[in-house]
Amino acid sequence: MTAADRELIVAFHQQCPAANLMRRWGRIRVAPDDLTRLLARAECWVGLDAGEQVVALVCIGAVSGVPGAVDLGLQVIDRCQRQGVGTVLARHAADRARARGFHTLTAFTQASNTPMLRLLDRLGPTRHIRDGPYVEVRLALDGLGPDLRSSTGAAWP
Repeated sequence: MTAADRELIVAFHQQCPAANLMRRWGRIRVAPDDLTRLLARAECWVGLDAGEQVVALVCIGAVSGVPGAVDLGLQVIDRCQRQGVGTVLARHAADRARARGFHTLTAFTQASNTPMLRLLDRLGPTRHIRDGPYVEVRLALDGLGPDLRSSTGAAWP
């Protein structure tokens, strides 16, 4: 994904409820500068539905600056949640991070974001570090379970 894909992301965010944008981004409107910074510091992909509409955004990048750790950002549009989209994209992100030499995948989310916390816990052994209303989840990449591609039929380049 590059800056040329900005309009895809803008259209995607326009379909997301304000509460979900707040949970993912900490604000209800994602500014162009936010996307520019994200693309400069992270590797991002979009998930498309059968009609080639963006239904998910996933990013990994060494945003926190913790040596050996890569940070995960994940957002799935409401109509596609609880269908495995986020799990497959998170698994792909973890596989990619491990291939790039990272040993830990981290995610910072609201402690009330139960779906994201469950998704991360299903990927492998996690450690949760509470910080007020937020939690940082650390996933050891060497402890990941079997590759989901074999059980879902999804193929990744």
